[in-house]
Amino acid sequence: MEAKNNQEKSSLIIEFEKKMQSRRYSENTLKVYSDAIQVFFKHFNNVKEADISIQHIEQFNHEYIFKNGHSISYQNQVINAVKLFYKLMGNTSLNIEGISRPRREHKLPSVLSKQEVKMILESLTNIKHKCMLSLIYSCGLRRGELLRLKIGDIDSKRNIINVRQSKGKKDRIVPLSLKLLEMLREYYRGYKPELWLFEGQEKGMQYDERSLQLVLKKAVRKAGIKKEVSLHWLRHSYATHLLEAGTDLRYIQELLGHSSSRTTEIYTLVSTRMIQNIVSPFDQL
Repeated sequence: MEAKNNQEKSSLIIEFEKKMQSRRYSENTLKVYSDAIQVFFKHFNNVKEADISIQHIEQFNHEYIFKNGHSISYQNQVINAVKLFYKLMGNTSLNIEGISRPRREHKLPSVLSKQEVKMILESLTNIKHKCMLSLIYSCGLRRGELLRLKIGDIDSKRNIINVRQSKGKKDRIVPLSLKLLEMLREYYRGYKPELWLFEGQEKGMQYDERSLQLVLKKAVRKAGIKKEVSLHWLRHSYATHLLEAGTDLRYIQELLGHSSSRTTEIYTLVSTRMIQNIVSPFDQL
């Protein structure tokens, strides 16, 4: 019985992936949601997919999410995956709108100082690695946006980069530093990529996301920085440093590709320029 249930669920997951592909969900979303659904169904081996209820979701939260110390973000991913699965498959009486979400965490973005960014980039001796991390910081790119860049997306005549089909299926342009353009030319002469701007070990294949994270990890360690820095920290630092330099929030919103200005406004909470302008009443005693 259990084996039959698992086989049926595996077939449904494959069908779910096809439906997401046909609706042009990104590869990242497809993988994240597919993995989440597999974990969810595996937890209920003895329960038929059609018999899943909201109570099972609550049970999953307590027996898997909380017990294993998973984050609110991961919990939301699973809920999103379950809701989309039943919405697309349409083969259950589950009230997907009745699925409650956890309260959102209000965490401030983690930001590096300009000196720390400089130390990280200067620790890199490989021109390819240096170009990748420099692009994330100098253009505020998400890691997926960097890895999806093609050679033709670099417009050296207008000094811009075309970021295509980003989050929310939106295109945008970001300014390209002349200093970075020279680095990219040096990289191109040495590596001669064919399709993707940054290719993996095989020609024509995208650079691996895990390898990129490893590049940053090694650079941070070599720079002597004792922080758990992620690639997204470079994007946060770009936005914060622009704000501290006096760039209007509306421009930063466009450069980051944010749909809402509220998302961008969080950087005002970590900008030291704003904080340093505040005079403590202690200093006036």
